[in-house]
Amino acid sequence: MCEIKTVGVLTSGGDAPGMNAAIRSVTRAAIANGMSVKGIYRGYKGLIANEIEDFKTQNVSNIIQRGGTILKTARSEEFKTPEGQQKAYDNMQAHGIDALVVIGGDGSLTGARSFAQRFNIPIVGLPGTIDNDLYGTDTTIGYDTALNTIVECVDKIRDTASSHDRLFFIEVMGRDAGFLALNGAIASGSEAAIIPEISLRKDQLAEMIETGFRKSKNSSIVLVAESEVTGGAMGVAERVKKEYPQFVDVRVSILGHLQRGGSPSAQDRILATRMGVAAIEALLEDQRNVMIGIVNDKIVFVPFVKAIKNDKPIDPDLINVLRIVSL
Repeated sequence: MCEIKTVGVLTSGGDAPGMNAAIRSVTRAAIANGMSVKGIYRGYKGLIANEIEDFKTQNVSNIIQRGGTILKTARSEEFKTPEGQQKAYDNMQAHGIDALVVIGGDGSLTGARSFAQRFNIPIVGLPGTIDNDLYGTDTTIGYDTALNTIVECVDKIRDTASSHDRLFFIEVMGRDAGFLALNGAIASGSEAAIIPEISLRKDQLAEMIETGFRKSKNSSIVLVAESEVTGGAMGVAERVKKEYPQFVDVRVSILGHLQRGGSPSAQDRILATRMGVAAIEALLEDQRNVMIGIVNDKIVFVPFVKAIKNDKPIDPDLINVLRIVSL
């Protein structure tokens, strides 16, 4: 076991509300334990380009309420190569960085696992993604804020849908995961959610319409997860126009990057802060190649291989809840 004197912290992949709270927590927890901290800008790309600077307590003052990430973020194809990882490792060595805390989603943790294995570096990951799609944690940093943003937007769209007797398909983020769509639909009182987990098994649109969807309502809102599997909101709307011409007034709204922005919710600030402290504790306990998760409100350490390779399941009870309350 080597003593960790200097910790590097970076954010990678898509930004998520609460990343700044995590940066703040990691920095202050490390300093509280006698470590030095290096902030790495623009994720793995910045690690390769040597965009690294000392971080003190004042560097993370007054950022807990800010969306985005003060460390910036970027995607890096070069980091996927042995040459790119060698450059990153050489820069770590030059700055005396003994361990890394990586804040990001599935792709970021995949990169962390590869890097840690190649150079035997202690790395701890924090699940920073609005998609909530990482296995081993009940929720991820940014998910709660994004969900609240979706609900706020859907509430406003409903005013128009009701005024004009329209059927709205609203596309939300989630890539290959339906957590935002499903829970957003429940929270906003939407009539249905079309999610990739179910689309793989059956035609949700056909089932929705053929079971009497909208029979007692003038206006309706359906949330659609952005995915090749679902076809996205545009794809679903086109199908409705071709296959179900009785729906004459169909509209599409794509929320897009609205969902990533904004000041993090209290829940995301608390989650990010707890996870940041836990990341430093994990390193002190000689944990490596683990993601910090939270299960039943308790911090857990999840091996990277499990967090990355295992699919996080949708709770079938939630699907049934939405079906019941949307009748």
